Amino acid sequence: MSVVKKNLLVELFIEELPPKALKKLGESFASVLADGLEVQGLAGTDSIVSAFASPRRLAVHVSDIAARAADKAVSHKLMPASVGLGADGRATPALLKKLAALGIDATVLPTLKRQIDGKAETLFVDSTVEGATLAQGLQKAVDDAIAKLPIPKVMQYQLDDGWTSVKFVRPAHGLVALHGGDVVPIDVLGLRAGRTTQGHRFEAAKPVIDLRDADSYADQLRDDGAVIASFDERRAEIVRQLQAAAAKQGLKPIDDDALLDEVTALVERPNVLLCRFEREFLEVPPECLILTMKANQKYFPLLDAAGKLTHQFLIVSNIRPADASRVIEGNERVVRPRLADAKFFFDQDRKRPLASRVAGLAKVVYHNKLGTQGERVERVRSLARTIAQQLGDDALAQRADQAAMLAKADLLTDMVGEFPELQGVMGGYYAKHDGLADDIAFAIEDHYKPRFAGDELPRNTTGVAVALADKLETLAGLFGIGQVPTGDKDPFALRRHALGVIRLLIERELPLDAQQLIADAFKAFPSTHGQAQAEVAFFLRERLSGYLREAGYSVQEVEAAIEARPAQWREFPKRLAAVRAFVALPEAASLAAANKRVGNILKKSDVGFEAKVDAALLNEPAEAALSEALVAVKPRADAAFERGDYSASLQALAALKQPVDAFFDSVMVNADDPALRANRLGLLATLHAAMNRVADLSKLVT
Repeated sequence: MSVVKKNLLVELFIEELPPKALKKLGESFASVLADGLEVQGLAGTDSIVSAFASPRRLAVHVSDIAARAADKAVSHKLMPASVGLGADGRATPALLKKLAALGIDATVLPTLKRQIDGKAETLFVDSTVEGATLAQGLQKAVDDAIAKLPIPKVMQYQLDDGWTSVKFVRPAHGLVALHGGDVVPIDVLGLRAGRTTQGHRFEAAKPVIDLRDADSYADQLRDDGAVIASFDERRAEIVRQLQAAAAKQGLKPIDDDALLDEVTALVERPNVLLCRFEREFLEVPPECLILTMKANQKYFPLLDAAGKLTHQFLIVSNIRPADASRVIEGNERVVRPRLADAKFFFDQDRKRPLASRVAGLAKVVYHNKLGTQGERVERVRSLARTIAQQLGDDALAQRADQAAMLAKADLLTDMVGEFPELQGVMGGYYAKHDGLADDIAFAIEDHYKPRFAGDELPRNTTGVAVALADKLETLAGLFGIGQVPTGDKDPFALRRHALGVIRLLIERELPLDAQQLIADAFKAFPSTHGQAQAEVAFFLRERLSGYLREAGYSVQEVEAAIEARPAQWREFPKRLAAVRAFVALPEAASLAAANKRVGNILKKSDVGFEAKVDAALLNEPAEAALSEALVAVKPRADAAFERGDYSASLQALAALKQPVDAFFDSVMVNADDPALRANRLGLLATLHAAMNRVADLSKLVT
């Protein structure tokens, strides 16, 4: 009998949801509910799931939902036959009790099956489990979806009966569950499912919307409720309006996906309007104005063709009045005090030179186990001088020292006190105001970079030295007191600091020894911190592996390059390119396998040997041929390696394939004669060293 399927809609009507969480809440509610229906056999793998999320609702539409799941044939494992059946072959009380617990009548006894399960003969019984009805299955799926919602903070509230309390993200006031045009009788959070919902709080054509069926939901909400229910559609409409409004002025809105998501979660019927503020506020650094407009007001600042901030901005209103002038005036009035505060902070901060604030850092606690910000600054200064000396000369070291001394001073300014996100940025502005060179100002601003994936790197070498010092000091200090990231918890953003170190070393092609940098970072701390040095080295290596894989290299290629342990990490891109070119050679697989075999032989050897060969002891033609090939190939490979041509170095090794294969085919390494054995091991050690200068080729064996 064919099963009639209809589309399903479920909606929870809720008080205003937390905007920064709305997108994830909507996606989770839809996916978990749909998965629950599929597991119970009510939805198919080809069912289409559509999520809806607005400030006051979470909803999901799922196509092709059955009114009842198909029955399932189930085989139940009961117990060993020796326990379930007596000597006379009749059922024991234990078997009858087990059948009763499963809800199976004793009349099935003649149909019991005996099968070997492990070592014992076991009894099985086949039964048919009735498929869940939609009401049963949907109740379970909705309960599960609610239980698994990624709620940032749960609130408890009373239901209408005045006695019962429930916990949810916000108080829920309505529940819709429609299978086609039929209501599915389920109960959630003290609510009984129906077919009515509400539209826009102020602009709905109808205060209560009576939904015709599951498929009319989005259209009825748009037409009768003045609501775009889909988060993605609403977001796209906001983008369209922002771009259109900006284009009319010859401008472009600032690009900020997080702000766009948050604003999408704040409105149900977006209406973009153009506003302005007084031009005098443009004297304040644009970062301050942009941050206060975005963070406090959720506005979209407008930039000109050169990317410069203008005195115009866009707002996304939730209403569409015939005359929007009052909405515009209200928003312009609200933003003015915010901008005035920013201007006041900027003017006040510039009354004192940045250097005058450095002493105050000695009173600011950085970490109760690591001292004050003042003490931290001294550690960063020392490390920055060391790094700068290696990158340049005494003059660079002096500039790096000055920048490191001033880098944290803006933490004590009013502007950074109000907007912590501007630390570093404001220090750069105040340094310029104090007449310091751009080199120093840029370094102060840039020493936090890169702050996130894809962020730009410091603009000059002074900034690079201070940025490296700041990140390495943070890693050494916090690892030294046991503040290590665990799982998804990384309160001090140490993974970000590690990635910053890696990007600086590789992308700026710095001629620095990574291990020496780590050692230098620990010198400023007590000796007890030294035990964490190996942990920091391992942590950085793990992040390095991830960074290189994200660059498009395979796990084997990355492991091969890392295992060679180059002192300077700037070499990794060239080494990986060489490895990839080598892998494409027809000889690569054979040489990589031979390299792994050589490595295993050398590790297992219990005889002393050196990586050198005595030609007088080469009494087998194959070992003599391999030695001769090495004598011919190794100088070419080494010369290419020394001049940094890693591809040529690896490709030179291709000539060794035939003599290496012949060696393993006809030479016994572990000869009875100790001298022969040591000489053959020395030959293999020479081969192994020659093959693994660029990368550990054994890691390429799959």
